[in-house]
Amino acid sequence: MPAGSRIALLALSGSARSGSRNRRLLDLAINAAVAIEADVSVLDLRDLELPVYVPGLEASAVPQGVLVIRQILCAHDGLLICSPGYNGSVSVLLKNALEWGSQPTFGTGSLAPFRDKIAAIMSVSEHVESGEIALQHLRTILQRMGVIVMPDALAFADDAIAADAIAADAIAADAIRDASVVPRVQRQVRLLIEALRAQQHGTVRTRPLR
Repeated sequence: MPAGSRIALLALSGSARSGSRNRRLLDLAINAAVAIEADVSVLDLRDLELPVYVPGLEASAVPQGVLVIRQILCAHDGLLICSPGYNGSVSVLLKNALEWGSQPTFGTGSLAPFRDKIAAIMSVSEHVESGEIALQHLRTILQRMGVIVMPDALAFADDAIAADAIAADAIAADAIRDASVVPRVQRQVRLLIEALRAQQHGTVRTRPLR
């Protein structure tokens, strides 16, 4: 990432449900990033149509969606990830995509697309505690893959966002029932972009993979 270039963020939702609260939370984060003049791309993991992860495949047997996700990851500086907590862990959709994303392809090392990316992670779940536990698991997974995860992870309960907001294309101000949601998301995104800009100038220490 050359110093002075625009920050490029990749936004991912771990929910497989159309119009989910996590996608609405992701929309808030995207809007905050765009307001700071970052470039944001949204990757719908459902569009990749990835089968259940099978390690050790020959390159010719790797699903096309794997090449897509690895190429897109390489083209972005940071990650915005919103995912629900299911049974105390991350969603299958997100975990499966991350597993496939670590599949080496055509001479590219398995974790190369993830190395030194900086990520902000958030969750809307039935209970805040469920989201917090899921985000702990997600942090562990991402860090093992070489991603630098922002210190604070934002977890909100379902009732923070009105149910009727799920069908909307974008969240309206009156759909946010918890007044802390918007400022917390905006702050998290601002800190992420500041960290990425610092990385551009070599003032964020990156870690070698173990």
